[in-house]
Amino acid sequence: MTAVPTLVLGTTNSGKLRELDALLAPLGIPCRSLAGFAAAVEVDETGDSFAANAALKATQQAVALGHWVLAEDSGLVVDALGGAPGIHSARFSGPADGDPRPVDERNNALLLERLAGVPAAARSAHYACHATLADPHGRIVATSSGVCRGVIAAGPHGGGGFGYDPLFIVPEYDRTFGQLAAEVKAVISHRARAMRAIIPAIVRHLRPQLPPAGAR
Repeated sequence: MTAVPTLVLGTTNSGKLRELDALLAPLGIPCRSLAGFAAAVEVDETGDSFAANAALKATQQAVALGHWVLAEDSGLVVDALGGAPGIHSARFSGPADGDPRPVDERNNALLLERLAGVPAAARSAHYACHATLADPHGRIVATSSGVCRGVIAAGPHGGGGFGYDPLFIVPEYDRTFGQLAAEVKAVISHRARAMRAIIPAIVRHLRPQLPPAGAR
């Protein structure tokens, strides 16, 4: 019997796994996160772009696990800050150094501090995501990207999402990601767009390996 290939999402984030699983389940392609893989490695994100970091995560984990790996790197790009926090979005505020606040709260506070005095018309920003698909030998076979444009609010609104979502206003909805329903974000977000764009490549490379229906 032909083994059904597993697509590994290069993260331990259960939310990201749910998003990808929802997209791939109708295609019959099983996927799982890095959680539970003893051979998973800690990847140093030393790239100078989202694309470079996504490639590092996909290729290194694929070689370590011997599986197909889909990895992504994403973050917030603020025009008034010259593109910051960018690839440093997750660690924008640096080490906690005794600060008891969660990292998302510290990052958001620093972002608002840096944008103090910047008028609403100049607070444009976008979320960016780059995805990379690597085969079990660590060869990159496909890449994609997605963007969602918006503006940074003067203060947080909504308790949904994570990261900078309470500050990121989507003009078309006049709501932050923190206020929008998860179903809406799953359609318009940068990550959702990047993942949908790479699905044809996933199907092309993994679907032919699936056993025929009814095969034993």
